[in-house]
Amino acid sequence: MSEALKIPRGGDLDFLALGGIVHRLDPGIVPFRKATECKIHVSGGEFNVAANLSDCFKMKTAIVSAMVNYPIGDLIAERVRAMGVRPIYKHFEHNGATGPNMATVYSDRGFGVRPPVVFYNRAHEAAAQLKPGDFDWKAIFSGGVRWVHCGGLFAALSASTAALAAEMMREAKAAGAVTSFDLNFREKLWKVSGGIDRAVETIGKIVENVDVLVGNEEDLQKGLGIPGPEVEAKSKLDPSLFFAMIDRVVKKLPQAKVVATTLREVHSTNRHSWSAVAWVNGKAYAAPTAELDVYDRVGGGDGFAAGFFYGLLTGEAPEEALKLGWAHGALLTTFPGDTTMATLDQVRAFAKGGSARIQR
Repeated sequence: MSEALKIPRGGDLDFLALGGIVHRLDPGIVPFRKATECKIHVSGGEFNVAANLSDCFKMKTAIVSAMVNYPIGDLIAERVRAMGVRPIYKHFEHNGATGPNMATVYSDRGFGVRPPVVFYNRAHEAAAQLKPGDFDWKAIFSGGVRWVHCGGLFAALSASTAALAAEMMREAKAAGAVTSFDLNFREKLWKVSGGIDRAVETIGKIVENVDVLVGNEEDLQKGLGIPGPEVEAKSKLDPSLFFAMIDRVVKKLPQAKVVATTLREVHSTNRHSWSAVAWVNGKAYAAPTAELDVYDRVGGGDGFAAGFFYGLLTGEAPEEALKLGWAHGALLTTFPGDTTMATLDQVRAFAKGGSARIQR
């Protein structure tokens, strides 16, 4: 696997991500319109993977992002340090009134038949102001970086963030790193950034230098502009739609060696069937299906990506790497917040078929 992806054996960093870091306000099962208190989680589609790889999998990781010098920025920076992630920031000064800001995500947890509701305040977001030339990639990569990651959430923030992501991917490939991109297509974000056509054009310039893609069939269609397959899925757990699109993905992105995604059948907000699939160097792999009792679903996909990347980075066989991603993503849904509280032993135990029996 490492030969196919040509993962460097060593380096100053195992994993580096570029993305915006946000704080998520979480009122629990109470809808915001009736909320009286909230928990604060630090999050970001790209940051979450770096945090998970550092905290659970003990890898050397870094986040390249924007940081605002004001109390919310201080809170976020403290959580980044607590997860063991090396910060590489462009700093902004807050004007005391309107920004620049660290973005806010509002997300209740829903309950039973009532789904979670997510909305954003990304006005005057500092991360959206990041642009090519803001970071010295040659200096960042000089000590060796094994794997470099970005995603559709960051690309959707502005034209300049998408251009920065493309710049980083070019520099990463020149430096010999493996590159990955999580399509993470979010209709609400792309709606204010030019819609689906703009998304396809924007993401296309980034993924031309990407080795590993994460995304389901909807992400592949809307993010890459690839027509959907003619087959019909029997359920959300049926991987046939995903695998039916791989030939089209590879035709558009011949350098791509790995495409992976989670599969989730939602029975209620708190009860999901969970699986994962991957296409690795021409072969298809599928994880088992687990029945999950979900505490907080936010971050499960990033949990999958972290475990899957860890498996590939450490030389596991593709099917084992997929199981590690599947297991870590499943465990992450049992914790509050967007980043991991699992241990590697717990991940390996679940990947091997562990149960919820008490550990004494």
